[in-house]
Amino acid sequence: MRPLWALEDKNMQNENRNEEAVSPVIATILMVAITVVLAGVLYVWASQLAEGNTDGDFSMYGFAVTDAAGSPTAAGGEDLVYVAMDAGDDLSWATVIVQMSAGGAYTECTNPDQTADTGCAVSDNGDGKWAFGEEVTVSEGSDDICSSACSVQVKVLDRASNKLIYESTTTSVA
Repeated sequence: MRPLWALEDKNMQNENRNEEAVSPVIATILMVAITVVLAGVLYVWASQLAEGNTDGDFSMYGFAVTDAAGSPTAAGGEDLVYVAMDAGDDLSWATVIVQMSAGGAYTECTNPDQTADTGCAVSDNGDGKWAFGEEVTVSEGSDDICSSACSVQVKVLDRASNKLIYESTTTSVA
């Protein structure tokens, strides 16, 4: 039989081992908890970013509007502005609406796959879509919109939801 002091010494060694073993377990639990919290934060951030895109606050599209060459006259059918897609996925003309304002209300332009109307018309390279890097021309329809220098704004809308994809600042057509 062992003396009492030997049993106490053995119990002390077991307790020391148990205390040492608890420390890595707690560290592992803390690391897992931190990982879960960070994953949750990233998920919430990504969700808010996606929601912002559907509300029109954040757009994955970028456009640039510039004056078309030449001075407008009293004739209709003249090129007014060029609109270049600087960022975004291709847009089918069946899914997009282009609108233009020359200081008044916005009017819907006819798309390249349609016959030009009286208001404004969009023309492209004939491939049936508006692609990244492609520049389209917005011109007058059969009516005269700008008979001299004027200011033009352009909107691009999603046809299905009528949500705004892009709205330009005022561009001077001279």
